[in-house]
Amino acid sequence: MHNYLYALLLLAAPGLSAASDSPIDVPMTDRGASTFYVSVQAIGTAREPFLIDTGSSYTAINESLLAQLVDARQVEYLKDLEGTLADGSTQIVPLYNIKSLMVGERCLLSDVRAAVFPGKTRNILGLSALRPAAPFGFSFDPPRLTLSHCQTPQAGIAGSR
Repeated sequence: MHNYLYALLLLAAPGLSAASDSPIDVPMTDRGASTFYVSVQAIGTAREPFLIDTGSSYTAINESLLAQLVDARQVEYLKDLEGTLADGSTQIVPLYNIKSLMVGERCLLSDVRAAVFPGKTRNILGLSALRPAAPFGFSFDPPRLTLSHCQTPQAGIAGSR
């Protein structure tokens, strides 16, 4: 298996239908301490690194990215929700629907629900984005995320900031 270690997470994939017949490999960046990031972009925003976190129910974005998405008219407020943080504390955060996110260069995900956290916190790619792209795989050597249910990107998403 060429020294690949796969943690294949087979999850039910309601929502998106596959426009791509084959899985898409997205390169990850290993930032040490077992943290891996992928490049993510929405229409009207710059590419940003997102931490991959399969323990997070929702994708999480910071206020700075939310402002860019609002300017580009790529989000819709849904509701406030109470979230439990990694330290066990709870916080009320707004939940938005992001029209689309491009994960890597070729995996377009639609209608991603994202919680918004204050300040310049890191952005997190959680299960609200990963579950519709399931089954997905996580490889450490080389570091990559394999997503199975991606939509075909349309021209124009790269034409952002």
